[in-house]
Amino acid sequence: MTTFNFNFTEEQLVKILPTNKQIHDWFVALSNNLPAHHIDTVARVAAFLAQCGHESMDFTALHENLNYRAASLIATWPTRFNATSAPLYEKQPMKIANLVYAKRMGNGDEASGDGWKYRGRGPIQITGKNNYTACSYALFNDDRLVKNPDLVELDKDVAVKSACWYWDLTDLNHLADDGDITSITKKINGGTIGIVDRKDRYNKAVLAIQGYLA
Repeated sequence: MTTFNFNFTEEQLVKILPTNKQIHDWFVALSNNLPAHHIDTVARVAAFLAQCGHESMDFTALHENLNYRAASLIATWPTRFNATSAPLYEKQPMKIANLVYAKRMGNGDEASGDGWKYRGRGPIQITGKNNYTACSYALFNDDRLVKNPDLVELDKDVAVKSACWYWDLTDLNHLADDGDITSITKKINGGTIGIVDRKDRYNKAVLAIQGYLA
């Protein structure tokens, strides 16, 4: 059985994800999956938990928040919304998802409902039918996540597996070995949004695991 090359404990995870109230269940899911994806060193585990912790608010928010006001819709998707159309979609997450993700990432048109069905889920949000399909076949060799995408949010084991899949796909272990949190952030976020918090989480995770900063 593949395992960590250090002693990973629930007590450490409590310090790394301080607002999470289901630490035991997440500890089991993480312990069962991270080593199998070679996320097994202090640097790799700290980087993974820092990024996932930032993206999911300590593994407590496992679906994309699409509850936008009109002004935010225009600012976020200026080619999709304007002063006339944005108020028609304001604060309607399903309607927003179906529009902004239509005919992208393997999704059908707005009427298909694929945008909402395959919205972002998991600690590192899997988004779009193509990604759900690729993740499902890579992890399970079937299309269960296409048929039931809610598993990525509702099943902790699947949620962690999905994040590990993306971590592998983007080869983030090598960046973690170098402590390159900025480059990891760009691979996950597309930019450096939240970089201060991500770096702070990384340092706190290393401290929690080792008892001192790297």
